[in-house]
Amino acid sequence: MLVLVVNAGSSSLKYQLLNMDDESVLAKGNCDRIGIGGHVSHKTADGRTVDEDCSFPTHTEAFQKLVEVLTTGDAAVIKSMDEISAVGHRIVQGAEVFDRPCLVTPEIIDQIDELRELAPVHNHAHALALRACSAVIPATTPQVVVFDTAFHQTMPPKAYMFGLPYEDYETYHVRKYGFHGTSHRFVSAALAEAMGKDIKDLKIVSCHLGNGSSITAVDGGKCVDTSMGFTPLDGLLMGTRCGAVDPSAVTYVADKHGFTPDEMSQYMNKKSGFLGVSGVSSDNRDLTAAAAEGNDRAKLAGEMLAYEIQKYIGSYAAAMNGLDAVLFTGGIGENSWEVREAVCKNMSFFGIEIDEALNRSTRGELMKLSTADSKVEVWIVPTNEELLIARDTLALISK
Repeated sequence: MLVLVVNAGSSSLKYQLLNMDDESVLAKGNCDRIGIGGHVSHKTADGRTVDEDCSFPTHTEAFQKLVEVLTTGDAAVIKSMDEISAVGHRIVQGAEVFDRPCLVTPEIIDQIDELRELAPVHNHAHALALRACSAVIPATTPQVVVFDTAFHQTMPPKAYMFGLPYEDYETYHVRKYGFHGTSHRFVSAALAEAMGKDIKDLKIVSCHLGNGSSITAVDGGKCVDTSMGFTPLDGLLMGTRCGAVDPSAVTYVADKHGFTPDEMSQYMNKKSGFLGVSGVSSDNRDLTAAAAEGNDRAKLAGEMLAYEIQKYIGSYAAAMNGLDAVLFTGGIGENSWEVREAVCKNMSFFGIEIDEALNRSTRGELMKLSTADSKVEVWIVPTNEELLIARDTLALISK
């Protein structure tokens, strides 16, 4: 059974085609620069590729190209879209409306689009992609939407409410929503399996670290708190995002620069974080290299990140009244031994001890890093959001 997984952004359309009989990836790619030109990059499991400029005025043309490269030419993997059993879509913001995957209907697409104010960069793009997909794929092919925020809907009000007047929550839906939920759900379940334990018996801190980063407290398989808030701007220092900042510092800086609210939002989302602190790059690999060469600001950015992660681990251990395991995932979490080592240093009070040699030699693979005498297990767990979306899609259409 074949499932196509789609992750649409405002100007991109990433996809994977999976054979769910063995959960293998047949092909994956990206149609990007939608609305500003167009380019497709496509690669099959056996190494055949398509890499060319295109014309993508809208998401519809991008979907048409997606169908073309999957079904025709030297890098085709199927003969027609009729071979695909379902399409699964990643949706960033489901708010309190969606707490689980659901089948796509015109009404569901409208509801996703209505949530655009809560995720202006993402949700309208998702709605455009859903409508474009519906226009291109066979009408008999079911589509399923899987929400990043759904996993975090188990947070109690004491964790998701802000200290603003309650009417702002009732009227404008201002609260913590959390993001990366699909990743946190996948890796926490994968960790429980690797540990040979029932996830219901585990207290886990899941560290999804990349250009965008979030930390989640997973107690018994359910999210009880997470670092990202009303938007993905909150929480940790990230590639170009500032993370948590005193709200008065925001209004003060906006006033000093003469920024409008939108300009201040861009400043915090696009010009801050690793880039803003270091003045070097938004890429952690560049920061690590610059710090090794003696760049103090790059070193500071790295120290800030590790320190913030340590604080979240401590606070979430308190929130869960215990801690069994810490996991690292995402591009940085899986590949940067430097960040993992910096986080796990000076955490002996929590019973965290890692094998530094093993940590330094391991990249991107499932691996236990903690020593035999560590009271808390520490793991690398590679994430696979596309696979979980495909599994959710298959489970729903099977009903």
